[in-house]
Amino acid sequence: MSETGLEKHGSNESGIAPSDIDLLTFHEARAGRLVIDPEEAKVELGEAVASRLKLSEDGTKVLWPQPTDSPLDPQNWSSRRKAFQLFIITLASIVPDFDSGIGITAVFSLAEQYRTSPNYVNNLTSNWSIFLIGWGGVFVVILIRRYGRLPILFWSQVLAMLFLLGATLAPNLNTFAAMRCLTGFFGTAPQITVFANSCSSSVVQIHFQGLYVVTDMYPFHLQARKLNIWTLGFIVSPFLSPFLFGFVVARTTWRWAYGAGTIYGGFVCLLIIFFAEETMYDRGVKPIPEPPTTGLRYRVETLLGITGIKMAKYRNSWPEAIMSPIRVVWRPHMMGILLFEGAMFGFGIGIEVTNAVFFGTPPPFGFGFSQYAIAGFYATPVVAVFVGEFIGRYTNDWIMNVSIRRNNGIFEAESRLWACYIAVPLYICGCVVLGAAFQNHLSVGALVMGWGIAECAIMINTVAVIAYCSDSFPKHQGEVSAYINLARVLGGKDFTHLIAFRLKLRGLEGFSVSYFQIPWALKHGALQVLGVEAAIVAGLFVLVVPFLQLKGRMLRVGL
Repeated sequence: MSETGLEKHGSNESGIAPSDIDLLTFHEARAGRLVIDPEEAKVELGEAVASRLKLSEDGTKVLWPQPTDSPLDPQNWSSRRKAFQLFIITLASIVPDFDSGIGITAVFSLAEQYRTSPNYVNNLTSNWSIFLIGWGGVFVVILIRRYGRLPILFWSQVLAMLFLLGATLAPNLNTFAAMRCLTGFFGTAPQITVFANSCSSSVVQIHFQGLYVVTDMYPFHLQARKLNIWTLGFIVSPFLSPFLFGFVVARTTWRWAYGAGTIYGGFVCLLIIFFAEETMYDRGVKPIPEPPTTGLRYRVETLLGITGIKMAKYRNSWPEAIMSPIRVVWRPHMMGILLFEGAMFGFGIGIEVTNAVFFGTPPPFGFGFSQYAIAGFYATPVVAVFVGEFIGRYTNDWIMNVSIRRNNGIFEAESRLWACYIAVPLYICGCVVLGAAFQNHLSVGALVMGWGIAECAIMINTVAVIAYCSDSFPKHQGEVSAYINLARVLGGKDFTHLIAFRLKLRGLEGFSVSYFQIPWALKHGALQVLGVEAAIVAGLFVLVVPFLQLKGRMLRVGL
């Protein structure tokens, strides 16, 4: 056999014949390096293999993963069918942070009703619920590997809705806090399901269930664009509820806000029950197993998890499913990018949670805005995230296409990180402007611009990081999404805890940035708070991103 790209990159060292190459899982063996140009595929893979490859409709791109000939393969679904499933999972991905964000609008009302301080309510309810949103996803990945996407999505959403109903009807603050924490833990499965496309390897986070679904249904060259849509949903979600329900709480009580959130959760559950489909397809099993039932029975059994139990024999064993997250997290390129993304996103969560306190507290510390004004301010990040989605959609496609042309038809995962060079300067600018606006009581325009620019940057950066990790670990998209979700929750905590310790701030133990920002700002000013946070993000960017672009391929291939 003549020397080909297979031999150059170690994919055919055993002397396997081209006819024996499994194109359905070949993209997993080539983690982070894909042949996209059909002409280059002839050079890399040989004429015999290239002739078997399926291409995009315009014939310019090789499809990864390679679709089967079965109509059951989600890669073969119609564009409309795929779009509707993406719509459902995006709505579901909104639920966890949307529910958590309701607490921002209710913090002053709860403090008044239960005769305590807003900061105590914030620490007891918001911070713990945010913390548990992060850990639920690691648990849910194990279940998804065994039983599929749809049953985990269904049960997580039902439980999250019921616990939110419990918070709505809670008779005391402790019960309310417990219900909010349980809502966060169980509601997060959709955030896990969206990323992964690998079902061949032999809880509960809603945000990242979307990564599974996106990669299950869409070929590589469309994934970043679709991830942009899904990412928009879960990034904008914590701002929607303060924006919408701030006006409600100002006129009625906090229970109406949580009741409306429960209704939204019920609506998502109905969409899942009647329209959501199982996108997990065991393309790595030979022969590919068919569903055990059909028709209405298949629908009901799949939703409840009975089909998943029957199909589990074709999938990971329990030890394999449990060990899979551990195999991913220790990789240096994963740890580095998680630290960077965790800090940026984590600080952003802290800003969102504590801005209500800055806005509502009377001068000289705060602005003393009314409940109506505070609710109106939360339109700022909503608009900013949509702007970030628009920028990211075209930027990521442009970066991908340029990278493929420069690499002679080959895509390398590290090229995704060029979008971070756009996001980080914007983030620094936004944080500094927002900090100066808080500290010096600048105009409303400064508040809006600072916060908006920072959130736009987070949107751009998060899509780039998710796409990079997904490309680097094509067999572990669920684990990727779970760890990114965990990093965004915990990322700000560790850095800010260290800073608070150095500054000798007292009583600041906790799990999220919002524990530290208010007392820190009281002592040293908001400009220092947000300026230091921006500096940490910039420092991690300099340490991590250029290194991964230079050495990332070596880390992917060598470990």
